[in-house]
Amino acid sequence: MHDLVPLSIPNISGNEWKYIKDCLDTGWVSSVGSYVDQFEQNVSQYVGTDDGVATVNGTAALHLSLLACGVQAGDEVLAPSFTFIAPINAIRYCNASPVFIGSDSQTFCMDVNLVREFLSRECVTRDGVLRNKQTGRKISAILPVHIFGHPVDMAPLNEISDHYHLPVIEDASESLGSEYREKKTGSLSTIGCFSFNGNKIITCGGGGIVTTNQKSLANRVRHLSTQANKKPFEYEHDEVGYNYRLTNIQAALGVAQLEQLELFLKIKRKNASLYRELLAEIPQVELAWEAPWAKSNFWLCTLIVPPADRKPLMEYLLAQNIQVRPAWKLIHTLPMYQDCQSYAMEETVSAFERCISIPSSVQLTFEDIKFVVDCIKTYFNQS
Repeated sequence: MHDLVPLSIPNISGNEWKYIKDCLDTGWVSSVGSYVDQFEQNVSQYVGTDDGVATVNGTAALHLSLLACGVQAGDEVLAPSFTFIAPINAIRYCNASPVFIGSDSQTFCMDVNLVREFLSRECVTRDGVLRNKQTGRKISAILPVHIFGHPVDMAPLNEISDHYHLPVIEDASESLGSEYREKKTGSLSTIGCFSFNGNKIITCGGGGIVTTNQKSLANRVRHLSTQANKKPFEYEHDEVGYNYRLTNIQAALGVAQLEQLELFLKIKRKNASLYRELLAEIPQVELAWEAPWAKSNFWLCTLIVPPADRKPLMEYLLAQNIQVRPAWKLIHTLPMYQDCQSYAMEETVSAFERCISIPSSVQLTFEDIKFVVDCIKTYFNQS
């Protein structure tokens, strides 16, 4: 049996031990400390925004961003169904509702043309408020997700947001280092959100960050993340806030990981290119690739397979000690979101039925990648 080929695991190979030991030696381990400040500055500088506010995880970053952008109870937010559930749950945390917009057939991200179509055909402006004709609810934001690290087509989406005066909360959780027309994700719209969970390209163990060029939004997010404590010494809280701050010890891990990000990106792209080259010999499959205007971080390399082969191929690869996983269960089909409106889901269903995430860790060797491809080839040869 071949050794386990993991899906996506952290690479701890830099100054992580040194910086965490510094936290332990100095006693600065909680939600205040120099590493939190440094991490916020380093990430925002890397992404290309003026401000960054670190959070306990990416979901918290999304929740705070929605609130800061004015999403209120009873509102609706346009979002994809083909995504990890975090951004949709964050909409619900605001007591708002998602409206699911279908996927682009090439990138699997939310289809910007469908966003335009939905807003023009299914919505109306009354007394200066954009409302959904079907529900009567206010449309208050758009929440695109850069799926598997590939950017959404943001230029036309920003044009739409400008036309309708809608903020765009950019879920860049999977896409640190990815670029859209030579600009980093997380800097492409009103506000951006990242996750540093253990399976992301860099990790804090958990952790997230909000990035923005609008000082007022950064201040609002920071205030809400610290229990809305207006005067900390006197414990004067002026609204309901949240305990959403990142700890110094997690930030220390993040600072060390960020120092290695460019190397990680180089390896990820090299591995994706190798996969693509080797998989070209198997006519039944292809590797999802980047659009001409995009530069993906290839957080998760994604195999596109015939729908009938998706589940049996996964089972075969798992039996060979190769970690794979299906795409996320479509959120508009889950029990708590079945009653929400969905729009043009055909390509979304197709993406779910055809996508398999294959091993994508930075530590993959040539032999690992060749073994994965050889097993895929064996599966189809014996089918």
